[in-house]
Amino acid sequence: MQTSRPRLFGTNGVRGIYNQELTLDLVIDLSYSLSTYFGIGPIVVGYDGRKSSPALSRLVRATINSAGLDTANAGLVPTPCLQFAAKRFGYMGGIMITASHNPPEYNGIKPTAHDGVEISREDELKVEDIYYSKKYVKIDGTGRDIIDHKIVSSYVDTALSLVDSDRIKARKFTVAMDIGNGAQAIVAPVIAKELGCKVIVINGRIDGDFPGRGSEPNPENLGVLPEVVRSAKADLGVAFDGDGDRSIFCDDRGAAYMGDKTGALLVKHLLVAKQIRSEVVCPINTSIIMSKVAESAGSKVIHTKVGSVEVSREMIRRKCLLGLEENGGFMYGALNEVRDGAMATALMLDMLSSYKESFSQLIAQLPQSYQFKTKYTCSSREAVDRVIQACIEHGSPREVETLDGAKIWIDEETWIMVRPSGTEPLIRMYGESTDKMLLDSKVEEYQKIIQSRI
Repeated sequence: MQTSRPRLFGTNGVRGIYNQELTLDLVIDLSYSLSTYFGIGPIVVGYDGRKSSPALSRLVRATINSAGLDTANAGLVPTPCLQFAAKRFGYMGGIMITASHNPPEYNGIKPTAHDGVEISREDELKVEDIYYSKKYVKIDGTGRDIIDHKIVSSYVDTALSLVDSDRIKARKFTVAMDIGNGAQAIVAPVIAKELGCKVIVINGRIDGDFPGRGSEPNPENLGVLPEVVRSAKADLGVAFDGDGDRSIFCDDRGAAYMGDKTGALLVKHLLVAKQIRSEVVCPINTSIIMSKVAESAGSKVIHTKVGSVEVSREMIRRKCLLGLEENGGFMYGALNEVRDGAMATALMLDMLSSYKESFSQLIAQLPQSYQFKTKYTCSSREAVDRVIQACIEHGSPREVETLDGAKIWIDEETWIMVRPSGTEPLIRMYGESTDKMLLDSKVEEYQKIIQSRI
């Protein structure tokens, strides 16, 4: 296998600026490669709300049909619905047209295996081998393209069956939802209304330019959501990314949290109140709060490289029901071992209906820590490697883990991590400590190293 050729796949699928990196020729060749990889159909194809997504969906389906495989058009759906369909309806695989949280000019292709989870890293390399060798296999004849109308309704019914609907309805919750002009507009509000909630929708019109707040939700760009939560006296707020697989939550006071903190709250509920017996799979940049919560409930955390593919595939290998990412990706294996913003919202409502305490009161009961997250644009992968190596060699840390970039432990409850982004020309930096002064000091120290070398 050649090692000098460029990788097609990043952290989540193949992405690029539409008609620049993600050219129509690349899409056609990649579609033939995926046809050869899957071998037989039918393949279900869905797309998000980006302006280029409908055309890319038509091109992908037509190319797969010309290779002799049948396809099903799922239409505009959140990514978790497409993955649900691949798992539940007998498809040999699925393809989602999405660039998730990337800016509007980007798009991408995310293949899903027949088990409803993104194809493994090993299988990504198999697809790349086919792509670069151009050894496509064509089945005689032309495949059919049908429309699958049942995906969203079946998904909603299944998600509702996994929570205590009657108990949630009795609480008559008010939920503020910042859809972010993304695909979750057609699912998440429906589920919340079915659960008897009063739903206040923000940025609810699907628009591939993401005019409301951009396609990626984070605590820094959710100014409107906390205001609405407070003014409406909502029980919680939730914001989704462009394709609806990630969710960032606000409590009843309008405070927004990183996904591993609210994920720890959900894991605590599922392990303790729901008596689920499972390990918890999460990336190495996940908060130490998660490990403390899991251990106190008699479980443990399994760390992976950063990336939902890594987490989902490890969940499959270990038969785990619980997984999460700090960026707001919560995975509930009872539905599917993938990130799912709508399912996470239903589980959050289930949790809130189980206790007398408010969201903010429940959050206050978690172990406390301080977190930091930022990113830097880098000129090249070589620059990223220089930064990581310089951070590894700096000072006298307690321990350095190199599973993914470098996670540098200052003491038992303080760490700094640097790693290359798999989706953009960036280096990402994370930090955490139970001591805010120590964290601030170490962040400043390592930021100087990074800034001097990018």
